[in-house]
Amino acid sequence: MKRSKVGIVGCGNISKIYFTNLKDYPEVELAACADLDLERAKARAEEFGVPKAMSVDELLTDPEIDIVVNLTIPQAHAKVSIQALEAGKHVYVEKPLAVTREEGLAMLEAAHKHGVRLASAPETFLGGGIQTVRKLIDDGAIGTPISVSGFMLSGGHEVWHPDPEFYYKRGGGPMFDMGPYYLTAFVNLLGPIRRVTGSAVISYPERTITSQPKHGQVIQVETPTHLAGVIDFASGAVGTLITSFDTKGGTSLPNIEMHGSAGSLLIPDPNNFGGVVKLRKAGSKEWEEIPLTHGHTDNNRGIGVADMARAIAEGRPHRASGELAYHVLEAMHGFHDASAEGKHYTMQSTCERPEPMEALEPSTS
Repeated sequence: MKRSKVGIVGCGNISKIYFTNLKDYPEVELAACADLDLERAKARAEEFGVPKAMSVDELLTDPEIDIVVNLTIPQAHAKVSIQALEAGKHVYVEKPLAVTREEGLAMLEAAHKHGVRLASAPETFLGGGIQTVRKLIDDGAIGTPISVSGFMLSGGHEVWHPDPEFYYKRGGGPMFDMGPYYLTAFVNLLGPIRRVTGSAVISYPERTITSQPKHGQVIQVETPTHLAGVIDFASGAVGTLITSFDTKGGTSLPNIEMHGSAGSLLIPDPNNFGGVVKLRKAGSKEWEEIPLTHGHTDNNRGIGVADMARAIAEGRPHRASGELAYHVLEAMHGFHDASAEGKHYTMQSTCERPEPMEALEPSTS
């Protein structure tokens, strides 16, 4: 299989794991990197043995690059991605797909117009934890899924992140920061969303940074920091999702819990690739830990890029599709719209439930 040549745009903190992992996937060849700060790109290229460091414009027009991995800040996702798509590059972009629905649609339209592929993080749903749950559901372990509940509760990023301001601005907040992991996992497990509603608040209009190097700086909060959402899936299942930067005292709630007509599942953190899966069948008093049936249980960021490269070679749909990411983006905005307007938001998009990953071969030992 021909290896796709990959160029990374954006050499900040998140890029390290992509540089590390993409060197090990046989489907791709890490050929170049770029950043608005050329010196930072050069430093990453030297650190990871990448052949070329260049400006963003140079990378996006380099005829050798097949796939652009866009790791810029969310506000730049659409601009950089569309420029790459228009240059005939396939694009994999970090989450969220874009800041606005209009930008997300423009990205999908550019990919379609130029006959190239658009993919997006999160790809954690391709890991062994969520894929094991997917197999259990598909195999009927809990019967007909009825409900799912997700909880992402934290005290906020200003206590640890070196530059937390953007988490409290347009395109940030707990829903846009962590919601993609939960909602992508939900759609992978239960299929597309029909409508959403919810309540969202800004609990603290100002946040004071206590981390370094910006200790003492005050952030003016522009986006909701606590959101409780309700989801109606097209399948008939109902979901709830709470995301918060306002949980100062911690939480004992699970990451995700699902209930069906024949049992319940405890589902691991969708921000990770592995984790513990537990099943409790109807009538049982105990939870049973289920051995993971799928691989990719470490920090396997980059697997979505590799899956897209292999899908291109095999002529099949890639799993972390732009349509899936846009569906999630629309749902996140839908929660905020529903809260502001006091009504349900009916989804205008849909998407295919991604194909499951291949399971591990059963052990013969």
